[in-house]
Parts: sequence; C-alpha cells; structure tokens
Amino acid sequence: MKEINAKKEFSDQLQSHQLADALLLEAAWEVCNPIGGIHTVIRSKASIVCDKWQQHYCLLGPYFSHSVASVFDPVDDESCIFYQATQLLKKDGYEVYFGNWLIAGRPRVVLFNPNSLAGKLNQIKYFLWEEHEIASPGDDKLLNQVIAFGHLMYLFLEKLSELNAGTRKIIAHFHEWMAGLPIPQIRRKGLPITNIFTTHATLAGRYLAMNETNFYENLPHYDWLHFARQFAIEPQVRIERAAAHGAQVFTTVSEVTANECKCLLGRNPDLILPNGLNIERFTAMHELQNLHVEFKEKIHQFTMAHFFQHSAFDLENTIYFFTSGRFEYRNKGFDLTLNALKKLNLMLKKSNSDKTVVMFFITKQPYHSINPEVLQSRGVMEELRQTCLAIQRDVGKKLFYEAAASIETRFPNLNNFIDDYWKLRYRRTIQSWKSNILPPVVTHNLVNEKSDPILDYLQKENLLNHKEDKVKIVYHPEFINTTNPLFGIEYGQFVRGCNLGVFPSYYEPWGYTPLECIASGVPAITSDLSGFGDHVLKTMPDHAENGVYVIARENKDLKTAADQLAFALFDFLKLDRRERIELRNKVDHISPFFDWKVLFNYYENAYKLATKRG
Repeated sequence: MKEINAKKEFSDQLQSHQLADALLLEAAWEVCNPIGGIHTVIRSKASIVCDKWQQHYCLLGPYFSHSVASVFDPVDDESCIFYQATQLLKKDGYEVYFGNWLIAGRPRVVLFNPNSLAGKLNQIKYFLWEEHEIASPGDDKLLNQVIAFGHLMYLFLEKLSELNAGTRKIIAHFHEWMAGLPIPQIRRKGLPITNIFTTHATLAGRYLAMNETNFYENLPHYDWLHFARQFAIEPQVRIERAAAHGAQVFTTVSEVTANECKCLLGRNPDLILPNGLNIERFTAMHELQNLHVEFKEKIHQFTMAHFFQHSAFDLENTIYFFTSGRFEYRNKGFDLTLNALKKLNLMLKKSNSDKTVVMFFITKQPYHSINPEVLQSRGVMEELRQTCLAIQRDVGKKLFYEAAASIETRFPNLNNFIDDYWKLRYRRTIQSWKSNILPPVVTHNLVNEKSDPILDYLQKENLLNHKEDKVKIVYHPEFINTTNPLFGIEYGQFVRGCNLGVFPSYYEPWGYTPLECIASGVPAITSDLSGFGDHVLKTMPDHAENGVYVIARENKDLKTAADQLAFALFDFLKLDRRERIELRNKVDHISPFFDWKVLFNYYENAYKLATKRG
C-alpha cells in the first residue's frame, strides 16, 4: 500500500501544537467495553493521546452497565464542551453519560446507551434506508444496538458542532463498522466535522477467510454483495462501505488488509495505521529473567499436576509453547500449528531429543465445567505436596536435634526420623496419585466436544499425550486469569513463563498476541499474512535474530507452511538455556520499536491529512 500521494497532501506548516488545538474525538464499540483487539488499541494508546491533546480529546463508546461499573467515573465539568454537549442531549431525553475512563491517562469519555432508543428504532431504521439505502432486519439485537449507538453519536456531534461554532477544527475518528454509522450522515448533513474511518478487518474478508480455501488468491474476484448475502451480513457490510466511502480519510492497520479493503470495500486506504502497545506497562528491566523463572515455576506446577500422575519427564528440559486468541480454527492458524506439532513430535523422537514440549492452546470455547479428572489430579498433587512439606518439617526438627546432640560427624539415616504415620500417608497418597489413564488433551468438558476441530485432529493423528510423545498438548478453552483454578496467574504472567508464542495466522489484519509476547520479552512466531508479520518484514530485516520469526504463508499450501513451522520450532529447541536467555534479552531490546511513542506518529499523519482535507 503506497502512502506517497497522501503524504504530499500534508501541510509542512501544520505544527503539532496547531493539530492539538483541534477537538479530537475517537469512537469505538470497544471503548469501556472489552471485547477484542480494538479495545487494546484504544486503551493502550489513550495516555499518549491525552498527553498531546489534553482537554481537547474525548472518546465515544456504548454504555453497558455490566462493562462500565468498574472502569467509568461520572464527572460534572461545566467548562468542558464535551460535557456541555451531553447535557444538551440529556435535556432532549437521551441517555448519555460523561466522565473519565479509569485507565492510564484517564481520558474523557462520553457513553451512549443504545438500548434506550428501543422505542424510536423503527423510525431511525426508516431514515437509514431512505437516506443511505441500508436496510436492516428487526430481529438482530447487536445490529439494532449498533444503529442506535450510531444515531446517538450523530446527535451528540451535531450538538458539539453547534457549541463549537467553528472555533476549533473537529476531527472525529471512527473505528470499525460498529462505530462508523455517523459518517454518511455527517457528510449528508454537511456538519463541520472532519472524519476518519479505520477498518481493522473487513467483515466480508473475515467470513470469506474462514470459509474459502483460496481466499487471498481469489480476493480480486469476489462479489462482495453476493457473499454478504450468503453470510447474512449485508446490512453490516453496507454500513462498513458507507463509512469507508464517506470518510475524508480512510485507513486500515496493515498493507495486508489494505488490499482486502480495495477488493471488498472498493476504496484504497489513504494511510496505514499500525497498532502498538504501551511498552512501559510491560517493562521488567533487570527482572526479566527472574519473572520468567517465577512464572515458569507456576506452569511447572500445572504440568506436574496434569501429566505426572501418568508419566513424568524432566522439567529442566521442558519447553513451553503456546498460542492464544479467539477460536477461529483456520484464521488463527490452529490447523497449521497442529500439523507442525505432529511433524515436530516425529522429529524429536527420531533425533532422540532430551527435550519435551508442552503446547498450550489458550482460546475461548463453550464448556460445561472443568474436567473433574483434571481438578482431582490437581487436588491429589496438592495433598502430596502438603504431605512432603509435613515430612520435611518433622525430619528437619529431628535432624537439627541429632546434629546438636551427637558426637558423630557421620550423616544419619533420615528414614529413622520419619514416623510410621507419615510413611503410610506418603505411600497411600502416591498410590492414589498414579494412574494409567492418559492425561486429557483438553482441560474442560466442551459443549461441542464431538465437533471440535482441535480434538478431532488430535484424535485422528493420535497426538494424545502418550508417554513416548515428545510433544504434549494442553487445550484450555478459557482465557487465563487470576481466578483460574488451574493456573492462578494472569494471562500476562502466563506469557512471561512460556518460552515461545506461536501465531502463524492465515487471516490476521494486525495481531496483538505476538506483539504482547515481544513486550513481555518472549520470542514469537507470526506469519506474513498477518498485519504484524508484514510490518515486521518491512521494517526489521534482522527480525529472526531478535526472536521474531515470520512464517511464509502467502501463496504457500498448508503442508509447505507446516513443514517450515515445524523446522522453526525444531531449531528453537536446539537452543540451550544460555541462548534462550540471550534471545529473551534481544526480544526485550526491540520491544520499544512497537511502542505507541513511536507508532502514534502514523495517527498524527492521519489527523494532519484529515485537517488538510477538511
């Protein structure tokens, strides 16, 4: 995606302080509403935007009581123009809230309750069709909420424009189709607002990638309307296209997605806005290795509870791989990863490697409960731990007394210090602990166990945690947090405890998971079909030496890509402990290149271009 023409439009005389004097609004369905990657985008860069725009910056999002309870602080500020606009809306009978989002930077935020317009929804839908030819069914709850949200945002922006009366430029930046609906109405009504639209992934593209075998090869030939109707997403796609074509500046997050936008939305993005992170939040400095050891020990505890009742292996030579994200079997590269793990298992057996790999699939799937066998195994291991600690304390006391009282220098027989009670309890606990049942590959009882593609693959390939398997699988269909009874740590701590993140996505407009690895000092694998991987290839020629591996998937079949991934994993396993520590340090060293302090410049370019065009 070329940006030369857009850059020519930037005014050299437009300074940062002049841009910051504009009113900047940023709208997204995921403001104060954590769902996915856009929430991370908005939240992680909020502090740097607040530093630059201060009181001139405001976020717009939906009001859902269950989401905002702990993150939203209502505020009354008569001097704030955003607050004044909310008060005018309230006087007209609309449910709108003004306050601060309780995150770094404490940005100002206006939240709209989309459910409060239920009685007016049919009228809003009528004008949506009348004025923009966007029809919408009546029984789609989410679509109804999005339409109501868009209408409330437009009314707010209308009030804001009246209050501003041309005093300052107003820049409104809308993320994704769920927040983009005000754009065509702003253009139709001629409001003095310069608007930017960013699509993080086209709707049609996401559905097509999940269902079409040769998505990228056939991309230029798809009929967007045909497939939008086939997947029952025509209203959503029409909203997305209206926002893309109505925006004065149209952007996306990667060059991979830019081509998708050209083919499916019918407009070339003006600029690419790569995603970053607030790297300071992840900074561990000299504690990097200590934190890895600390949280790896937590994962060791899980591993022992899960596997050792059947067969033990050397934890000192155990390497932890993981992948994570929403459950999109093909899009997220789960199929490719499983195929590569099968090959890796054979390669490790053939080479008589002393390494054992434990591979975690951390995703979200419907389940009934945690597998009782998994919980029981963990419970018995805890009993065994307490028994050993009790014996240790008892023996320790007796050993100390013996050492102080004895004239002998010979080391005593510790068996003589153990009471028969503890010997019996130890034996009984060991007996109840050991089992001939294979450790389960999935930690929970899935709702759709018979049709789950991960379980189906593992069954067919007999990759079921046999004793002789060098690659062990743990499929955890729930995101990790501190309340999780199997790990008891946060997701970020789990990442730090692992050795490698594996994310060879087929469809990934950006991809935060490998970036989060890098921010945590953990090497990661991505693919050239992900926005992040494409960005790495274009900006970091020595990426592999610094612990960021990019699998070539473009124009490659599954077998070829899986072979490449398997060899990459095998090569990683050849590293010794010292080399892995050096690699983690290199990964940590490059993480600042993905900080918003560096990447926010792309957003500023978009705002300069919007100001020039507006």
